[in-house]
Amino acid sequence: MQRCNPHRHAGFTLTEVLVALMVLSVGLLGVGKLVLFSARSNDSAYLRSQATELAYSVLDDMRVNRQSALNTWYNVAHANTLADPGFLCTQASPCSSGTQLAQYDLFQWWTRLSAGLGPSADGSVNVVNVIDPFSGTTVFSATITVTWDDSVAGQTFDGVAGNRTITLQTIL
Repeated sequence: MQRCNPHRHAGFTLTEVLVALMVLSVGLLGVGKLVLFSARSNDSAYLRSQATELAYSVLDDMRVNRQSALNTWYNVAHANTLADPGFLCTQASPCSSGTQLAQYDLFQWWTRLSAGLGPSADGSVNVVNVIDPFSGTTVFSATITVTWDDSVAGQTFDGVAGNRTITLQTIL
């Protein structure tokens, strides 16, 4: 009968500790990569939600000032080219015309675009007459495009850095 040495089984060897630390390190690196990927996904989803909300906000402005929208006063090729109209439209000091309100709405929209999506954000609005294929009547189609830089998420997901675009098209 062989007896066990009680001192030999009293703890871990240095090799066992090093192997355990190596396995733990690899696991923690995986968790770190997952957290980074999740943070970038959240950022991209947030920017996409902001862009969608901003497209709908200018559409709501156009619906409030519908006649000006139908007269194409909201048409703008690039929002980042808009100048400050130099006046405010408030309840105490309302705009005197639909044209003024359209200028004010577009400048406010551009301000929100650059604040919410960054200085490289851009947008365009285009209202055109189209023929409804079902009824044959003329309707007004509004197309709103919002572009922003989503390079961080692009490099993470598809390897392509650059701008992302959403387009909202509706009948006024």
